[in-house]
Amino acid sequence: RRPPRGDMGRGLTLLLLPLALLAAPARAEGGTAAAEEVQIEVLHLPEACSPKSKKGDLLNAHYDGFLASDGSKFYCSRTQNEGHPKWFVLGVGQVIKGLDIAMMNMCPGEKRKVTIPPSLAYGQQGYAPGKIPPNATLIFEIELYAVNKGPRSVEAFNQIDKDGDKKLSELEISQYLKEEFARDGKKRHPSAHDEILADIFKKNDHDGDGFISAKEYNVYQHDEL
Repeated sequence: RRPPRGDMGRGLTLLLLPLALLAAPARAEGGTAAAEEVQIEVLHLPEACSPKSKKGDLLNAHYDGFLASDGSKFYCSRTQNEGHPKWFVLGVGQVIKGLDIAMMNMCPGEKRKVTIPPSLAYGQQGYAPGKIPPNATLIFEIELYAVNKGPRSVEAFNQIDKDGDKKLSELEISQYLKEEFARDGKKRHPSAHDEILADIFKKNDHDGDGFISAKEYNVYQHDEL
């Protein structure tokens, strides 16, 4: 459910597949809160602060979550997935809204302590699997390790779109998969390529024309995500 840390070849191989949710976030009830309601305290800022994170970037980070009410810890990324930092795309709803806001304009090596109100976390519902009660204010301590171009970036699309016609054909994606498989060096059954290719088109070729258009490829077209 949570992608392990690995080389970027594996991360980019998943560029057209649905990305797993990091925290299975529940949508807050009621209206959306303003960004200024997230309180950000920078604990450490490296001298070299580049690149800064932006919407759509692929981030690698460790973070601990605490309940503001009593300081109890409800989540620690270091105790899961053999302690590997988490990979996720910023600003698209893979984490709670408050974390999407709190981790913008953050640089590799930076550490932050952020306070997130219930409206930008789990709202009136809470989150029982994570033992987060209703209307809980959350505190996260975050350490960011890497900022990379996201798997749905314009650069990634252009990398696959060899003929520059602004749509991805089966041949172009097939070639891209072959290159990525060769890059990561993992042994796969010969049928894996065809299965992944078919799955990509099933999930992304919404109009069934045999191509994945720039619009179909772009999961970041809605500001509310």
